Order: sequence, then C-alpha cells, then structure tokens
Amino acid sequence: MNIAILDTQTFGDVDLSLFDRFGQVAHYQTTSAIQLVSRLQQVEVVITNKVVLDANTLAQAPQLKLICVAATGSNNIDLSAAEQLGITVCNVAGYSTASVVQHTFTLLGNLLGNQHRYIQDCRAGLWQQSQMFCRLDYAITELAGKQFMIYGYGSLGQAVAKVASAFGANVVISERKGASVVREGRVAFYDALAQADIVSLHCPLTTESRDLLSHAEFQRMKPSAVLINTARGGIVNEQALADALGDNTIAAAGVDVLSQEPASTDNPLVNYQGDNLLLTPHIAWASQESIKRLLEQIALNIDSFIAGNARNRIV
Repeated sequence: MNIAILDTQTFGDVDLSLFDRFGQVAHYQTTSAIQLVSRLQQVEVVITNKVVLDANTLAQAPQLKLICVAATGSNNIDLSAAEQLGITVCNVAGYSTASVVQHTFTLLGNLLGNQHRYIQDCRAGLWQQSQMFCRLDYAITELAGKQFMIYGYGSLGQAVAKVASAFGANVVISERKGASVVREGRVAFYDALAQADIVSLHCPLTTESRDLLSHAEFQRMKPSAVLINTARGGIVNEQALADALGDNTIAAAGVDVLSQEPASTDNPLVNYQGDNLLLTPHIAWASQESIKRLLEQIALNIDSFIAGNARNRIV
C-alpha cells in the first residue's frame, strides 16, 4: 500500500514510523497546489491536515481509496466529490480535548491575573526596584464566583465546564444564537452574554456561527468581561474585537485562532498593541500527547479500512 502524508510539518517533530507497517510511506513537510496532483498519482491512502483536496484534484488521483483527515474538521476535502469517486474519508475527533482545555485556562489565568504583564515587568527589572516584597501594579481577579458562559456544549465545552466548576465558577450554558426555543439547562444567547464574566467559545465554524460575536454583541457584554476563543477564527469578527478591546467595551481576550491562517499582516488582532489581548498561533490542540493520540487514531482508521470497516467515516 502506498501512503502519502502531505503536510508532516503540522505534526511538529514527532516519530511517524507507526505508519510504516502499512507499506511505502512518502513524507512531505508541505504540499503546494502545484505539487499535489503528481504526489497523488500512485497513492492509495493520503493523510492530510490542511492540504485542500478539491474535486479536480481527486479526479486526478486514480488509485486513491482512503483520505485520512488529521483533524476533526474536514472543510478542506470536497466530500461530495469523494463520495462520487468512491473514496472513503475518515477524520479523528476527541484527541485534543485535554490540550484545548488546558490552553483555554492558560489564556484565561494569564488574563485574570495579568501574569503576562507581571512577567514582562520582572524581565525589565521592576521587581528589583519595588519598595515592598511584591508589586501590585495590575489587578488580579479570581475565577471563583464568576459567571462562565460556554457557547458550544459538545465534548470540549463539557470538559471546559468541568474545570470551570472546579475553580468555583458558575457555568452558564448558552443556547444557540437566534434559537426560538431555549432548551432545558441552557440560557438564551443574549441573556447569557449579558451576565457573563467569561465567554468561552467551543463551537464549529458554520454559516450560523460565523461572526457570532461582532460589534452589537460586544456592546451587550460587561466592561469587565473576558473572551476566550480556542474554536475557530471566523466565529469572532476580528475588527469588532480589536475595537472592543481598544475602547474597553470588554476587558480582555485570549485568542488562539484567526479567520485566515497563517495570520495575515493586516489582521486587526495581529496589529493590536494593547496588553489586554493574548494571541497564540493556533496551538491549543498541539500538546505532544494530543499529537500522539491523533496519529494513533489515524493508524487505527487505516487498520479499520483495511479490515473492511469504516471507523470514524465521514464519507
């Protein structure tokens, strides 16, 4: 069996030898659109994280039988074309939950405690200049007792809720924006937004969730509210968020995802200079343990396909 891994760079420096038992494996750090078709000519199985496999490309891959998406989202694959061509598509879900939860609270803890600012001051030698044992230049607030709004209550949202509760926060599960009926145990979106001290996003990017938070929504939030987005960039209008942070409509934000990745040089959040934004480069999912689980799950998907089953099958 011939296998091609199209973007090994997305896994970092990890051992990919677990795929060797399936046959001949070609490793490509990155794959451009120009290189793609030639790399798929003799391939029966392809592993891709973000390389786009559109209908035209799939039609030119005569041996391709299985696409393993090295992620949960499959928006980079033309699923209709794959189905028409008889190509199985499998993804992996749940592998990064622990990593994303940890990153969510890392961002939040830094913002609530202003730790990033204190660390900068220590590096600048300001502690040495203090007239007492500590410095209290920036406010430090606790998560305990805060209203913690979660939008997207799947496995990730539930895991975040468990940790937030352990910190003593009051978890508020938001209903979908625009929903006509509020399900039991949930709070209408705008009501949840208005009462939230922390808003944490854990939903997929869909037509419904795009620009979920924009100028109008930020105006409804508390001036002391903190936003955490480890979901998808397009869920938050980035210019609206930069404006809300700049004029103190909300207090702070921790963002791990942008609408265009890699980040564009003109992105308003990339160019924002305030201390009330922490921006990380889409790394919430990427603990070493998470990547190991991801690769192991892909290998199991291939095992299952060979055995005639369709584990984690999308198409």
